[in-house]
Amino acid sequence: MNLIGNIIWLIFGGLIVALEYMIGGIILCLTVIGIPFGIQNFKIGMATLAPFGLKIVDRAAQKGQAPGCLTTALNILWIFCGGIWIALTHLVFGLVLCITIIGIPFGKQHFKLMGLCLMPFGKALV
Repeated sequence: MNLIGNIIWLIFGGLIVALEYMIGGIILCLTVIGIPFGIQNFKIGMATLAPFGLKIVDRAAQKGQAPGCLTTALNILWIFCGGIWIALTHLVFGLVLCITIIGIPFGKQHFKLMGLCLMPFGKALV
């Protein structure tokens, strides 16, 4: 079922969104300061390619630790430099898709991606 969901997701816009994240990541990686943010864009782009069957977990929680101060600082900077708008976009798309019964699984994937887009530092894709 995950395979069918991912194929439908890619056909109806997932591939375009993933390419946008990848292009944004390449542009951010052109500067030394933007490399950490570009890597997070690549992570979000990979999650957008196949969100069905994907689980997003905290790396620190896997190890039983608290997130570091650098992770927290980079997440705060990410939120103020555009992460909030990306997360709000996924929220709106998720709400619109949840209007119909057929769109609910796709809306749930947008809600999952919203959590990743809000604070991507310290998260791992499983």
